[in-house]
Amino acid sequence: MAKILCLALNPAIDISSDAEVVRHTHKTRTHNQQQFPGGGGINVARVIATLGGRCELAFLSGGETGKLLEAMLQPLPILERPFAIHDPVRVAYAVHETSTNLEYRFVPEGPLVTESELAPVINAVCESDADYIVASGSLPRGAPHDTYVRLAEAARARGARFILDTSGPALAAALSSAQMYLVKPSLGEFEAFVGEKLTHDLVGPVAQDYVRRGIAEYIAVTLGGDGAILVSSDKIIRVPAIDVPVNSATGAGDSFVAGIVWALSEGRDIEDAFHVGQAAGAAAVMTAGTELCRREDVLRLYGASTRP
Repeated sequence: MAKILCLALNPAIDISSDAEVVRHTHKTRTHNQQQFPGGGGINVARVIATLGGRCELAFLSGGETGKLLEAMLQPLPILERPFAIHDPVRVAYAVHETSTNLEYRFVPEGPLVTESELAPVINAVCESDADYIVASGSLPRGAPHDTYVRLAEAARARGARFILDTSGPALAAALSSAQMYLVKPSLGEFEAFVGEKLTHDLVGPVAQDYVRRGIAEYIAVTLGGDGAILVSSDKIIRVPAIDVPVNSATGAGDSFVAGIVWALSEGRDIEDAFHVGQAAGAAAVMTAGTELCRREDVLRLYGASTRP
């Protein structure tokens, strides 16, 4: 089995709950509170563990919330590598309004980090023997926009395949100069980078242009309720969304990435891994709050989606 290293530079403690109605000014009474370790890279590691894989997780951790985050991760079959920072880990909060089935998500910007606090993570990638290095999530404040570019370069120097899921300036920097194995923007994130709205028919050819420039071997663009597209230099594969009951969109993209990485680590080819990722993303929206996906749901949806 291939080795996986997940990176979480802006982790979080994710809290979710239900409320009948979300109102301004007045107190909103909530129930069914759940809390999980979260943030992109941590979610990816959680899903890989759920699917039966093993991975190493390097993450930034500070303050009392950082201690709590580390304690929440300890029971999981994940090899933890926390790297200390001064500022506390952020706490994100989501409320599901039961009367409308709408979800309100409150996501803090996170800690301010210094170059010296980031350096040990970059060194860890330089020294890693992982076959796949997965960076997922936003960058914390203070991290240069090209941080993921530097991590991709460090991974490539070690012969590892670098997989990225991020947005905004960090994604723009990566799509402008990095050389990656796979990058996974959402349609909105990809449109923000190219600077124009894209029809579903145009997404593939535009993404393929970046593949042919050497930015990545593969680009996977998620289309929300319309499915996803996988692009290589010579293929554009589009799959429809899997029809499932929707409870929460939290973590669907992270689950999609994790499904792909787990399948690749098991020796499956990229097209099959893409279908596993699609099943994991669909399974994640079936669960409430920040629970992410369940293994039995992923395998069932994968089997149904690939059955002739």
